[in-house]
Amino acid sequence: METFEEARPLTDDPAYDTERQIAQAGLRAAMGDGSIDPPLIGLLWEFSLVPHCFTLQSCYGHFVHERQPELHNLEPLADYADTLSDVLYRIAYLAVCIRKSEAGRALQRDLRSVAAIDPPYIQHGSAGWFWEQRINTYVLQVEPARCRLQDTCPVGISEALRLEQIRDRFFHELLMIARRHRSREG
Repeated sequence: METFEEARPLTDDPAYDTERQIAQAGLRAAMGDGSIDPPLIGLLWEFSLVPHCFTLQSCYGHFVHERQPELHNLEPLADYADTLSDVLYRIAYLAVCIRKSEAGRALQRDLRSVAAIDPPYIQHGSAGWFWEQRINTYVLQVEPARCRLQDTCPVGISEALRLEQIRDRFFHELLMIARRHRSREG
C-alpha cells in the first residue's frame, strides 16, 4: 500500500448503504469471474454477511522466486526452502469500509487487534487513495514494517517462511472476526 497511513477516525457516511450494495455486487461478480485469490473466497463471503462493513480489495500475499515466477503464485514455500535464498514477497492485505456505528467501532477494534499478532509484520491503518474514493476505509496488511509503504518487498527465505506463517494466521483471525460480527446489527 504505497499510501498506507495511520488509521483515520470513523466519519458519518450517508452513502454507506448505497456504496455497500455496489461493492457487494462487485464482489459477487469478482467471485464469478475468478479475479479473487482462491484462498480468500470464504473469508470475503463471510465479510459480505457483516452488515456494518464491506470489502473493497484484497490480496492473499504471494511469494515470487526463480522456481515460481508467477506473480499470483500460491505454492507453499516449504518445498523450496532448501533451494532458495531470496524471494519477492507481494503484500497480503484486506481493505474494508466500516459503517460509523457501535457495531462498526467494535469491528474496527477487533481488526486493530489483529496487528498485535506480530506488530513488526502486521499493520492496521488507512490508505489515502482508498479514503479518497470511499471514506471509512481501513487496511490490514502483512508486510515487514520496513516495507509497509510498498506493495512488494525482497526478503530472504527464512523471513519469507515466517511471513507465510504470519499471513496464514492473519487470514484465520480475520475469518473468526467476520464470523463473530455476522450477527451484530450494523
